[in-house]
Amino acid sequence: MPRIVLFEPEIPPNTGNVARLCAATGTELHLIEPLGFKLEDRYLKRAGLDYWPNVILVTWPSWSAFATRPNRPGNERWVMTTARSSHQPTPLQHFAFAADDALVFGPETRGLPQELLAATPHHVRIPMREGGVRSINLATAAGIVLYAALSRTGLLETWS
Repeated sequence: MPRIVLFEPEIPPNTGNVARLCAATGTELHLIEPLGFKLEDRYLKRAGLDYWPNVILVTWPSWSAFATRPNRPGNERWVMTTARSSHQPTPLQHFAFAADDALVFGPETRGLPQELLAATPHHVRIPMREGGVRSINLATAAGIVLYAALSRTGLLETWS
């Protein structure tokens, strides 16, 4: 099952909405510190509503702690999401997702740092029409990418 990784998230309601998405899909949610809020934040809890008990939540003090965790699946790929990169991200609809992918999203105001993007060749972007908006909300982007991954790996076929 893919996992969602939020690298240094900044906005509590976005993280709360991603947590709700993870609860609905049984997807692990990994938060990489520093966070732009406290996990007890009322806006974070409110966005997740009563779904928090169903969230598989793990926090990490740094990217290196997440990357070197002892229980990391051997075939895990880091799939970095980016709208702006010199790494030529693959349009979402053309990316070949795998079941153990870690779907990595950057902070809302600055995206993933170049050194993280350089750590893997797997980069995706959500196509948007020209002249539209600069980016899509973090929670919306996480939902789009996660469901694309679940669909492409056949994991949606087990749900009603």
